[in-house]
Amino acid sequence: MKIRCVWEHNGSDTILYSDNFIGAFTRGKALEIALEKMQQEVISYIKWCGEEIPDVFTTEIIQEKSSELQICDADSDIIFEEEKKPLTEKEYATLKKLALKSAEDFLLLYSMISDKNKSNLPMRKTFYGDVPRTAQEMYEHTKNVNSYYFGEIGIEIDNSGSILDCRRRGFKILENKERYLNNDVFEGSYNEQWSLRKMLRRFIWHDRIHAKAMYRMALKTFGENSVPNIFMFDI
Repeated sequence: MKIRCVWEHNGSDTILYSDNFIGAFTRGKALEIALEKMQQEVISYIKWCGEEIPDVFTTEIIQEKSSELQICDADSDIIFEEEKKPLTEKEYATLKKLALKSAEDFLLLYSMISDKNKSNLPMRKTFYGDVPRTAQEMYEHTKNVNSYYFGEIGIEIDNSGSILDCRRRGFKILENKERYLNNDVFEGSYNEQWSLRKMLRRFIWHDRIHAKAMYRMALKTFGENSVPNIFMFDI
C-alpha cells in the first residue's frame, strides 16, 4: 500500500499529510522524522476506520510547500492539488461519513473525561493564543472551528449545540446548494485557498490533533486506562 504524502514545511519544521488517508498526518523537526512516523500513523488511522491493515507500506512525496506559518504548532495554509478536483457523490459520502465519525468520536472521548476542567499540562502559547489544557478548553476550541471551516467555502453556520450537531447542520446547508460537488476553490481568510475537499480533510486533521492531545492529557492527569483509546492512537 502506497501512502501518498504532502509535505508542508517552515525551515526544518515539517507537517506531513497523507492525501489518500484523509486527515492522517505526522510532524517533526525534519522530513525524515515525520516520514518515520507516517506508517504507524496510517496504521492507527486504518484501525480507527475499522478497515483491514495492509502487510506492506511505502511512502511517496507527491507535493511540497514551503510556508511562513508556524508549522511547529500545526499552523497550515496548504491546499493539495487533489483538493482542487470535483467530487463524485460516492467520494463526498465517504469523506462526509469520516468527518462526522471524527466529530462523534471526539464528543465521546470528551464525554468520558471525569473532570473536564482539570489538567496537569503546563501553560503554553502558540500563534492562536494559549494552548487548550483542559478537556473543556480542547473541546470548545475544536468545536468552534466548525463555523470557521464552513465559512471558508461560503456556508454560514454558528457553533451552537455539540461539535456533531453543528457539523451535521453545516453539511445539511451545503447539500442544499447547487453544484456543491464541483468543489469550487474559494479565496478564504488570509488569502488562503479552500475547497470542499480541503474542508473535509481539515476537519478530520484538526479533530485528530486535539483528540490526541485530549487523550494524552487524560492519561497524564487521571491515570493510565482512565479513558478508552477511541481514535486508536499509537501512544
